[in-house]
Order: sequence, then structure tokens, then C-alpha cells
Amino acid sequence: MGLSTSTAATPSRAVAAQGVAATSAGAPSRGLRWYAWGVLAYNVGVILDGALVRATGSGNGCGDHWPLCNGEIVQQHPKITTIIEYAHRATSGIALLAVIGLVVWVFRGTVRRHLAHVAAVVSLVFILNEAVLGALLVLLGMTAQNESPARAFYLSLHLTNTLLMLAALAVTAHFLSREQGYMRGSVELRRWALAATGLLAVIVTGVTGSLAALADTLHPATNLAAAFAQDFSAHSDWLVRIRWFHPAVSLIAGLFVAVLALASMRYGETRRLGAALIALLVVQYALGLGDLVLLTPLSLQILHLLGADLVWIALVVLAARLCVRPIGCTAISCG
Repeated sequence: MGLSTSTAATPSRAVAAQGVAATSAGAPSRGLRWYAWGVLAYNVGVILDGALVRATGSGNGCGDHWPLCNGEIVQQHPKITTIIEYAHRATSGIALLAVIGLVVWVFRGTVRRHLAHVAAVVSLVFILNEAVLGALLVLLGMTAQNESPARAFYLSLHLTNTLLMLAALAVTAHFLSREQGYMRGSVELRRWALAATGLLAVIVTGVTGSLAALADTLHPATNLAAAFAQDFSAHSDWLVRIRWFHPAVSLIAGLFVAVLALASMRYGETRRLGAALIALLVVQYALGLGDLVLLTPLSLQILHLLGADLVWIALVVLAARLCVRPIGCTAISCG
């Protein structure tokens, strides 16, 4: 029996050793790793800029023209809404070029079968989707004071795509930063069900949050009591009546995120990231409460969105560390 046990264990150890040896050679440069994290951070900034466009009603600042602004490249005496919208288009264009550069650098700067190859290409697909969805919002007139169900649908689709794009960029940067377990064929999925549930719950929270933010922009309340009355009035617009979905869903999603973060804190290698995720979650709830009580001032809207993006990125990286592991590895540090 002892011989058979040892013989059975040998292939697993051999596979693990081969994976470690393969991943220790041809590691990406430090510059590439920093560039990947920088592209992720820049895209967070572009997302915050997009929230500024929505919150200030500047979505129609360039009329129904795209990619040109009011049919021109150089604007003559532009309005503030035009400046805000045109600036967002410019920063979005730079983001696309940055992701293209990331894909090229990843393919040229890493070994074949590196998992960052897949993640980088997925990032490019999602940022191209961003451009298409953004163009449709403008060309179909789903900006400014438009409150049609079609706008809500496209906005939800846009937000989901944005989160998936951030996730792909975060995973790209994460795999580039790994010392082991970043080659196709040398990793396996573990404990993925809870992580997938938590990620899906956060996406749903983000979608309901985008609709709540749109309702706040289109139907601002004068005081907190009036806001609550609007939420449950049969005469309110449908966007206002579903506004309460966001805080309700966020509490449920927070439970999944907290469970995943607490589970990760049992291991020394992921304890700091799990603790950081819990801290970000607490701050996010505080920002959400302040946003509600103060009737969604612009500064708090932007901070609340920033907090949401940071929670999402931390959750994605934590899920990658916990779930995508080298074959035969029993320690969290292997990933």
C-alpha cells in the first residue's frame, strides 16, 4: 500500500514541478507589470470621467455626432457640456490605445501560453465593446434627459461591460505579477463557486447602482423625506420607483464579498488583501450612506463610484489568487 501511495503521488508532484519550472523562466519585465497596473488605473479614471458626463447632463454636449463633436474636430466657443463630453471621448480614445499597447507588449514580452495573453485579448474585446456602446448611446439619443427603458437597458449593458473590462485588465496585471501559476495547462480552478457568486452579485449591484444614479440625475429630490416619498409613490417615474433596489442588493452582495474575504484571511498569503477588501467594503457603505443622506452631491457620487471600482478590482484579484492555482499546489502562496 505504501508503494502505491508513493507512486500515485509522484505524477502530481512531477506536474507541479514542471509548472513551477516553466513559469519561472521568461518572466515579464518590471516595466510591463507596472504598465499593466497603470492601464488599469487609467481606465478607472476614464470611468469616473464618464460618471461626470452623466451627472452633469453633458452626454449631449457633442450633439448626435460620433466620433466627431458637433460634426467638427476643433470646437469654436464650446459650451461647458461640450468640453466635458469631448474630454471624455478623448480620454476614452487614449484608453483604447493604451489597451492595444498592453496587448502588443504582453505578446512580445511574455512566453507562449502565458495566461496574460488571454486576459489581455479579452480586455481589448471589452474596451472595443465600450466604444460601440458609448457610440450607440450618443447616436440613438440616449443622453441628457432621456429616460426611456431603452436607455436603462443600454446603460445596464454598458456598466456590465465596463466591470468585465476592469476585471480582464486586473487579471492581466495579476498574472503578469505572479511568480508561479501563470501558464496555460499548469493551473486548475478551485473554490470557484463562491467567488463566481460574489462577482455576479457585485455586477448586479453595479447595474442597480447605475440606474439609481440615473434616477437621481433625472429626478433630483429637494430633501431626504421627499426622496423616500418619491421611491414609493405610484406617480413617480419607474426609474425612481426601483431606486431602492440598489441599497437592498448591495447588502446581499456585501455578504458574499465579506464571506470570501474572511475565508481568504485564514491564509497568511491572502490575509492582507482580504482585510483590505473588508475595509474597502466598509468605506463603500459609508460613502453610500453619505450619498443618500446628502442627496447625491457630485463629489460623493464620484467617490462612491471610485469605491465601487476598487472593491471590484480587489475582489477580482482575490478570486484569481484563491481560485486559479498551480496543479498539485496545496499552499496559497503558489498562486
